[in-house]
Amino acid sequence: MKFDAVLIAGPTASGKSAAALMLAEELGGVIVNADSMQVYRELRILTARPSDPDMARVPHALYGHVSVNERYSAGRYQREAAQAFADARKTGRIPIFTGGTGLYFGALTEGLAEIPPIPSHIREAAREKLTRDGVETFRAALAMRDAKSAAQILPTDTQRLLRAYEVFEATGRTLSDWQKESATPVLDGMNLARFVLDPPRALLHERIALRFGKMMEEGALDEAQSVRGLNPSLPAAKILGLRELWALADGAMTREQASDRIVIATRQYAKRQLTWFRNRMADWHWIAETDLRNIIAEINAHTQ
Repeated sequence: MKFDAVLIAGPTASGKSAAALMLAEELGGVIVNADSMQVYRELRILTARPSDPDMARVPHALYGHVSVNERYSAGRYQREAAQAFADARKTGRIPIFTGGTGLYFGALTEGLAEIPPIPSHIREAAREKLTRDGVETFRAALAMRDAKSAAQILPTDTQRLLRAYEVFEATGRTLSDWQKESATPVLDGMNLARFVLDPPRALLHERIALRFGKMMEEGALDEAQSVRGLNPSLPAAKILGLRELWALADGAMTREQASDRIVIATRQYAKRQLTWFRNRMADWHWIAETDLRNIIAEINAHTQ
């Protein structure tokens, strides 16, 4: 194979995990996670993490190794992905990075800024301010410190609003300033085969609905209840479906209402993922095929 690594991105439910698994079996590869939610140990079902039987078929890395109570970051992912790549090379396996988190692919191919750790007292003060003042007042306070981030970040994305505010408070520099000083990419100088799976919208929506139905059959409600009381400021608290399933357990929503809201939110998330990919990965090879064998054939055609 003429490539040092294969990268397979795609929106949720696009079939990228199945494609990576089949490709890894054919090439003798190791699958490395590039999805920010599939790192969490306790929520395998809701994050659509590969099943234990699938993970036993070929080596996998960076799946389910983090507690939901940890603040896993893109910076930590960058370090761990570099180690996973090195480990794969030592064993003579082809690393196949797959997932739906654009920022993680950015760490692999572009590098991320080495922003210093945020002191806990600044982090706590920011969250207290957001809770006390509300989103609009908090966003106005951010705009006084970092107008660019305040203008670019949606009011509903409180995680990123907090991050931009914390970075300025801790360092005196805006997030965009830090991002101009990207660290060396994990795959710097490597020959990469880069793909984005882009199934038709109607099919993607159908897959999302079917997958959530399967999640419920597998015990998604019990899984959500197992992390009840999770700190809402933690990254894992943003996992799709948690809030609706908690409401279902409390009797505040019917099963149908919870299902409808989760499916709609997941479709919206997939749309945001594709927007990111189109803006940042336009030069990758896009695959619109729906059949897994055809997808693998197309990948092989561009990697041999």
